[in-house]
Amino acid sequence: WRGQEGAPYSTLVPSDEVTINYRHGLPVITLMLPTRSERCQFTVKPVVTTVGAFLQDVQREDKGIERAEVFATDGSKVSDATLMEVLLMNDFKLVINNTAYSVSPPVKDKLSSEHATEMEDIKSLVHRLFVALHLEEHQIRKERELLQKLDHLKGELLPLEQMRARIMDSADAKTSRLLWVGLALMSAQGGALAWLTWWVYSWDIMEPVTYFITYGSAMAFYAYFVLTKQDYIYPHAKDRQFLHYFYRKSKKQHFNVERYNKLKDDLAEAEESLRRLRQPLHLRLPIQEISDKD
Repeated sequence: WRGQEGAPYSTLVPSDEVTINYRHGLPVITLMLPTRSERCQFTVKPVVTTVGAFLQDVQREDKGIERAEVFATDGSKVSDATLMEVLLMNDFKLVINNTAYSVSPPVKDKLSSEHATEMEDIKSLVHRLFVALHLEEHQIRKERELLQKLDHLKGELLPLEQMRARIMDSADAKTSRLLWVGLALMSAQGGALAWLTWWVYSWDIMEPVTYFITYGSAMAFYAYFVLTKQDYIYPHAKDRQFLHYFYRKSKKQHFNVERYNKLKDDLAEAEESLRRLRQPLHLRLPIQEISDKD
């Protein structure tokens, strides 16, 4: 049998040289140490122990072991990150120095429902303990990442905010001028109608004129509704005209409104994430850690 790199091993030892038995629900691997020439037992925890950790334990036990690897039956090498629980599901080859051991794990008896529930409770407890021990470190790292993201977003938004403020001032000034022009035109129209009624013509002549002016205004308001699908309400009309001037000015000055809105949304999302993260963080984090970041 050949290894992953194609080099033949000197011997292929039967599986009885490496035995696996279950004791108190945990697998116990017994093998012969080549240098010390004695059998040694290794108790592994399948749900947390990896193949790499098991091989390191074997090498620490016998300093004369220069090479320790695990291969599947098809010759492919098993990753060191693989859990022992996965490895013990199938046959495998354990290579120590130049000796390859053929290992056939025993079929584990099905656990009783009560014992299976107990094992699930233990796994859940181990998971909760792991989260409790590493949650604070994860929160600190996540907070720093969010703070860096906030600084980056604020740096990109600063020139856009300045340009947006200038464009808004210009659009607001134009909108105000338009409103004053409209008031002036309405005043001029009222004055002209009064002058024509009392000084030039009589009311009998001007009455049809005012009627058609009123009817023409009603048609103009209806046309506004047809085009905008909104009633002609003065605040809404003012806001619509303001946006018209704003977007036209933004196009002239190459202000990317979509990019600005995207950055604002990202900034709001990052700030909300930081607020949610700091809620439990301030309850657990030492004061000196907060002071160092501030």
